[in-house]
Amino acid sequence: MRGLSIDRLQVNIGLRCNMTCNHCHLEGSPERTEEMDWPTMEAVLGAVRKARIPVLDITGGAPEMHPHFRRLVTVAWELGLQLVLHTNLTILLEAENLDLPLFLRRREVRVVASLPSYVEKEVDRQRGKWAFRDSIEAIRRLNAVGYGVHPKLELELVHTPIDADLPACQEALEAEYRRELRRRHEVEFTRLLTMTEMPIGRFLRRLERQGRLEHYANLLQEHFNPATLGCLMCRHQVYVRWDGALCDCDFNCALGTTVHPEAPQHIRDFDAKQLRNRPIVTTENCFGCAAGAGSSCAGALV
Repeated sequence: MRGLSIDRLQVNIGLRCNMTCNHCHLEGSPERTEEMDWPTMEAVLGAVRKARIPVLDITGGAPEMHPHFRRLVTVAWELGLQLVLHTNLTILLEAENLDLPLFLRRREVRVVASLPSYVEKEVDRQRGKWAFRDSIEAIRRLNAVGYGVHPKLELELVHTPIDADLPACQEALEAEYRRELRRRHEVEFTRLLTMTEMPIGRFLRRLERQGRLEHYANLLQEHFNPATLGCLMCRHQVYVRWDGALCDCDFNCALGTTVHPEAPQHIRDFDAKQLRNRPIVTTENCFGCAAGAGSSCAGALV
């Protein structure tokens, strides 16, 4: 399997996070020190500009905690890029981030926010006590400046199954989320994305403790759907690790797996022509993205 295009550059600017979620495949936490420096960020911006890649997708960790986060967003916006921010929502309640919804609105940053369930006890079980309460308050603050309300201010919520299972139908689940979040909390969002949990990092160890790893791996393989292959995110993007190394996706990054040896390995050597059609490095975890309706940073694939 080879790449097909580079529609976006996804960049992980660091693993420091204000949360320590028990399902995190990257194992982000307040103690993590991995962090992208500004020269590497400049190399990212240079690669995007030279290759005319339209979308810069910023993730972490909690990317908002990076000291150069706002600088990166501002320069990218001035270059005319479409910007995507992956957020855990709760970080928006930190004192230094209270103005962040307005900062993002002014640059029309698309916000992709993790909210694994609309049920409080399920979110708190996965992400920690008060995680749901704080997430809802953060959504209210985003709604207050137009996110999830104005068509140009997109707020996408991301559902991941609480247990070792495939996500439900994205369209039906979105209707449930919208109904319940409106009824219980009077908050709005643009759309729901569903993602399959990968047996990596903390989620892997949780499966091992429960004796369910083999069951889950078999579940993913048994639900392999070849119709997803053309839409897999690894075939339409390049992922930049905090140290500038290039990977096919977030999950390969978590495994320490960089792009195929025949392709450039670092952002400073970025070559869109070579990377566009590179062989994709596959592992057993790839069944997660190709199972059922498929899974990507843009939600279900089919």
